Amino acid sequence: MTYIWTPPKDVVDKANVTGFIQAHGIKSYQDLVRQSTSDIRWFWGNLPDWLELEWFSEPKDVYDASKGIEWTRWYIGGRINVAYNVLDRIVKRGLGNRVAMTWIGEDDRVVQLTYNEMLDHVNRFSNLLVDLGVKKGDVVAIYAPIMPETVVAMLASMRVGAIASPIFSGFAPEAVADRLRMSEAKVVVTVDGYYRKGKVIKLKPSSDEAIRLSGVQAKQVVVRRLNVDVPWDESRDLWYDKAIASKRPEFEPAETEAEDPAILMFTSGTTGKPKGAVISHAGMLLQPTKEHFFNLDIKPGWTGSRDVLWWITDLGWMMGPWMVVGSQTLGASHLSLEGALDYPTKDRVWAIIEKFKVTHLGFAATAARLLKALGRETYESHDLSSLRAFGNTGEPIDEDTWNWVVREVGEERRPMINLSGGTEIMGCFLLPSPVVPLKPTTLWGPGLGMDVDVYDDDGMPVRGRPGYLVAKKPAPSMTRGLWRDPERYIETYWSRFPGVWYHGDYALIDEDGFWYILGRADDVIKVAGKRIGPAEIETIINSHPDVAESACIGYPHPVKGEVIVCFALPKPGRTLGPEQLEQIKSIVAQRLGKPFEPEAVVPVNDLPRTRSGKIMRRIVRDAVLGKQVEQTPVLDNPDSVTAVKEAAEELKKLMK
Repeated sequence: MTYIWTPPKDVVDKANVTGFIQAHGIKSYQDLVRQSTSDIRWFWGNLPDWLELEWFSEPKDVYDASKGIEWTRWYIGGRINVAYNVLDRIVKRGLGNRVAMTWIGEDDRVVQLTYNEMLDHVNRFSNLLVDLGVKKGDVVAIYAPIMPETVVAMLASMRVGAIASPIFSGFAPEAVADRLRMSEAKVVVTVDGYYRKGKVIKLKPSSDEAIRLSGVQAKQVVVRRLNVDVPWDESRDLWYDKAIASKRPEFEPAETEAEDPAILMFTSGTTGKPKGAVISHAGMLLQPTKEHFFNLDIKPGWTGSRDVLWWITDLGWMMGPWMVVGSQTLGASHLSLEGALDYPTKDRVWAIIEKFKVTHLGFAATAARLLKALGRETYESHDLSSLRAFGNTGEPIDEDTWNWVVREVGEERRPMINLSGGTEIMGCFLLPSPVVPLKPTTLWGPGLGMDVDVYDDDGMPVRGRPGYLVAKKPAPSMTRGLWRDPERYIETYWSRFPGVWYHGDYALIDEDGFWYILGRADDVIKVAGKRIGPAEIETIINSHPDVAESACIGYPHPVKGEVIVCFALPKPGRTLGPEQLEQIKSIVAQRLGKPFEPEAVVPVNDLPRTRSGKIMRRIVRDAVLGKQVEQTPVLDNPDSVTAVKEAAEELKKLMK
């Protein structure tokens, strides 16, 4: 019988959404979701007031879809600014001395900014941007990890009416150059360097090279983190601390239109050039804050709460800005970490949770598996009583890891807010609330205001078998086209099922109505005419006691067209010999049926993953098939490509 997590009564009674439902005469969370998705004008029209946002000018209408659903405009005539709502508005509510952000260096250096201090820095940086010639609509690129200075730079860009463009700090210069060239960035913000596992990573030389390769004439503001020697161009480069010290601590925020771009986030570009998602001020505020309040159950600071959200991510991934804006709009706090989760001590994560009273911990499933592999003693020795909820995103979570988080670490008292969406919507299509029962690995169902469904190849709703995740109605946070590429926007999201947003995820709604993400649609493996998501197979493989992680791909076969092959990473101190590999194949056949038994399971010394922990199956597939691996800049462990190629040689022997 499938285990179902049931929320404790005190969790339900104290939840934000419970109070909201009771105040508005709604019977249940399910009814709220139904009403919000059937009547999006009611939901999105009232949401700014429910979240207590402040407009400079109230909108005259909620939305206008007269040019087609693909080009829906929101909050017509409304003027609003992200930076004002996450700073000035919070200070006005008397929370200026509350901590907005905590940053922890690998050397144990801690920096905390109160809302007053952050507002002061943002105002000074806003004046700097104006002095550097930045105008409304210009792009300010931020190529650095989440740090107090980079959060300030992001919010200051929005404050002046410019567009913040965070770039993943692990990208190589060529990948950064593509993004600088496409955005025509006027200013680049970077850092001299940072620590990772005891090593000094100098980032400014990479930023210098990226600017050179891009050809943009950008000024460069450099955060002084390590105070190490770096190349310097007096005509272009400025130290962050010196540059803002002389600037005025007052700056009136630009009264930006609701539809004006606030942030430009480029996807990793798995095929072709990166896609630039353009998120508006209204969308940037509403989607993260909605999810923080109704789904993560982060309490507003003006209620007396001191909630702290720590999502293990980078500023260049959507979850970084999502964490900053969502938590600060509610007057809560967020935390970020330099370096690795298990260095210099294996219990680093749990020690930080205890010390800083973290209430909400979010991660990618791979990060959770890492924490699990570090051993029970790493968390049992710490007081984790402050924790109220967990979150997962970036990849489907396997059942074994989900159970470990919810049942062991969470002691069945804390919900797992498993969520899925994307950069292109600055939030989620699917996620639960703390008040609903959950099956292992489920995302429960649609987010508030997100009218989603699962379609088959013919564009018909499908239940009980996998299909494609789609959205049938617009939402304010959907990308405003793609950056200077409207044709690609239509082709990518609106052409497969006309008038319906095609998200590219492979999904399933089971017989009990629980929703699951099975992986990216382009990762789906087709065996003898039957499709299956790799995550479904990997969940079973990862349940084997000797397996830490796995990655499954489709492999060309002259007769069957495609067969399933899997690469399994053993747990520390374990080996995967012929007996274990046969056991794994047998388990998959027993659980999924003989047609889905892997043709081969091959041990591997490492699997390619991003810094946020997401396993990159596309890189595995390209490495195995002998294609050029184009995504190595996103990898936290580039040597893993060699490990996969070595395993691929063993695979070839097995496939003969």
